[in-house]
Amino acid sequence: MHDARLMHDARSPSMVRLAAASLAGTAIEFYDFFVYGTAAALVLGPLFFPTVSPLTGTLAAFGTFAVGFLSRPLGSAVFGPLGDRYGRRPVLLLSLLLTGVATVAVGFVPPYASIGTAAPVLLLVLRFLQGLGLGGEWGGAVLLTAEHAPERRRGLWAGIPQVGPAVGFLLANGVMLTLSATLSEAQFRSWGWRVPFWAAGVLVAAGLLLRAQLPESPRFRELAERDERAAAPLAEVVRGHWRLVLLTAGGLAVGYAVFYAVTTWSLAYGTGRLGVDRTVMLGCVMAAVAVKGALTPLAAHLGDRLGRRSMCLAGCTGTVIWMFPMVALLRTGRAPLMFLGFLGALLAFVAMLAVTAAYLPELYEPRVRCTGASLGYNLGGVLGGGLTPLVATALSRGGGPPWGVAAYLTGVALLSLGCFALLPETRPPQPADGTDRPLPRPMGAGEAAV
Repeated sequence: MHDARLMHDARSPSMVRLAAASLAGTAIEFYDFFVYGTAAALVLGPLFFPTVSPLTGTLAAFGTFAVGFLSRPLGSAVFGPLGDRYGRRPVLLLSLLLTGVATVAVGFVPPYASIGTAAPVLLLVLRFLQGLGLGGEWGGAVLLTAEHAPERRRGLWAGIPQVGPAVGFLLANGVMLTLSATLSEAQFRSWGWRVPFWAAGVLVAAGLLLRAQLPESPRFRELAERDERAAAPLAEVVRGHWRLVLLTAGGLAVGYAVFYAVTTWSLAYGTGRLGVDRTVMLGCVMAAVAVKGALTPLAAHLGDRLGRRSMCLAGCTGTVIWMFPMVALLRTGRAPLMFLGFLGALLAFVAMLAVTAAYLPELYEPRVRCTGASLGYNLGGVLGGGLTPLVATALSRGGGPPWGVAAYLTGVALLSLGCFALLPETRPPQPADGTDRPLPRPMGAGEAAV
């Protein structure tokens, strides 16, 4: 066993190179996913659902947006077992390819005026495929990093790919913002919104080249060499770990809810209801997301010092406190105050996001880790991310302040707080001499050590 670990260590790549490649691929996949959300908030309603009112069109566009979240757990059910049976690395390549092809195809779908009801149907199918690919992305990316990392700094290294959503969002919205600022309204609605989808093809090609060079994780190689892989990972997770999957999904729901309330619903509400210029809204949201991305490694490091569960509880508590102030600041329509509201919400969110990449894998035993962690993560997306733009748009349809949205987000945060309270801590004990030597983690803290 000791010799096997030494052999794996000798084959391990530089953690900087591995984390950077995982981050790049994750950023590209989330770029693909986010660019659809921004387009749904800004232009998809009138282009693909023109026969209904503007509000109903926005709801319909967000409905196709939600389909991507509904398909993500299915992607976990497909790609997770592949990761547990055949390795984390193949999952990274297949999921990136599927998401990328679907994203590029969205840019070629004709509007309703050209092909009628076939247009929204095609959007629905392609959004489903986007979610399917992203459902397999997260588990492979974070496991490949987490299972290479030294135990005492696992949270920090595994947290690096968690910067990917922020980078992907900034890329997607940066392109949208540039096009929105430089094109006329007619040009943007005619073809400008399609450019970010076409650009995904170049990004995906670069991501595949990076990921093709990554080695398999040492923990999976060890399982394969000892023939300890699960024969039916999905069945094993459903049968033996269903409670853990539900608790992690409920815990992560608030992170999704907050993020998509800020990055998707607020765009539609600010531009449509408050009359704020599109570039101003995008600028406020992007600035807040940039700060969140920059602070993600720090929050991940704090998870190594203070504990994964402790950070998640702190993030939920911060969300409970901040949702009503965030809505009040959004209602002002003033850029500095809206930025402050978004930033406070995303700082609470990042306390959970940063540690999740280490926390979820540590909760599951290695033989079913890719399936279990991916399912919990993406079911949380259904509960929080897929429903939030729809629910928030419906709750804010009246003429007054959208306090119902704040109440909804606060309720989701309380649900997540309760779920995290029922989960164990997994942070490994810290060596007194400050070295990075691996230490055994008490089995009561999770189900198995990485």
